[in-house]
Amino acid sequence: MRTRRGLCYPREEGTRGEDAFMSQEKKRVVVKRRRDFAGEHMACRKKNRKSPEMTGKSDLFDALPDDLVISILCKLSAASRCPTDFINVLLTCKRLNGLGLHSLVLSRASQKTFAVRAKNWSESAHRFLKQCADAGNVEACYTLGMIRFYCLQNRGSGASLMAKAAISSHAQALYSLAVVQFNGSGGSKNDKDLRAGVALCARAAFLGHIDALRELGHCLQDGYGVRQNIAEGRRFLVQANARELAAVISSAAGSGVPTRSWFTWNPHPHPRNMNCGGCPLLSDFGCNVPAPEAHPASRFMAEWFSSRAGSPGPGLRLCSHVGCGRPETRRHEFRRCSVCGTVNYCSRACQALDWKMRHKADCTPTERWVDEDGDGEGNGNVDAGEGDGGVFGNNEDVIAES
Repeated sequence: MRTRRGLCYPREEGTRGEDAFMSQEKKRVVVKRRRDFAGEHMACRKKNRKSPEMTGKSDLFDALPDDLVISILCKLSAASRCPTDFINVLLTCKRLNGLGLHSLVLSRASQKTFAVRAKNWSESAHRFLKQCADAGNVEACYTLGMIRFYCLQNRGSGASLMAKAAISSHAQALYSLAVVQFNGSGGSKNDKDLRAGVALCARAAFLGHIDALRELGHCLQDGYGVRQNIAEGRRFLVQANARELAAVISSAAGSGVPTRSWFTWNPHPHPRNMNCGGCPLLSDFGCNVPAPEAHPASRFMAEWFSSRAGSPGPGLRLCSHVGCGRPETRRHEFRRCSVCGTVNYCSRACQALDWKMRHKADCTPTERWVDEDGDGEGNGNVDAGEGDGGVFGNNEDVIAES
């Protein structure tokens, strides 16, 4: 029996077994379910640990110097295959949590470390990306810049983060800024700067970016933002396809995937969907290599807008290339296919890739098609540089020259 102050009267001997049972229940380990910034469940065990002074035993981990632990965490963050690999270490103890958020560790984190899925986006994920960007992580600057610019519609902050990555010679950021300049994204039609877009594409192409090489080749062929030079444009297109093939072969060689099946002649027409596992690159010569893996930022944008009924807003469209994910920031920003008029692209590079992977088998010529405003557009004779919401030609890349 207990008093109001919690004092107990002498207990009978029959209740000692119950007290012993209750004390054992209190000593049990409490397991809680938590979520990391990637949205995955993680188990956190709460234990009553005694300090080394109380137990008389020394902790060898506490004897390790901080610079050694930071060096180990840098290698871990750079080699993580998913966010959970890194977050599990941060939840181990207070020391690893503090050292894991060190600026040097965050600056070395790979793009897979903060490749958060759109369905798991949260304030903690946003804060972690911001910490990585502030630490000087170029990939984090680009990823967060794309998310803010296109998904969160924070144009100024997103563009500044992409520019920060571009200053550090990040090829993907340079190409994305070139697409923004070509389309005038985030502004009006008059905000297009074709010469700036070509300059950014040239810088990204110099760094070996495949889409920038392809875009620059089309610009030179069409005289879009630069003086027309068909021979030089074809050279860039050949170089883009050669680099793409070399990148796929090198990545497959590292993973142990056989490549002999890619170089067999396939007389059948191209597949109609992306689930075929291959992209008919150099298909005229019998090569059918796997489709390139999309950047985590592009994959995030595609998932973000697909969860919102596949539309970025009223009257706005997404780029039809499945590996892009870019949305329109105003009506008729992207240009459409000059033959069928049912697909639209943010750039000539996306148009060329989607033509190879999917649209070549789906494209059906039409005599006349009308846009959303009721104004008739051309049936393929309009140049790619004319007007907002113009059309693209459907000719393939130049693969090789005899």
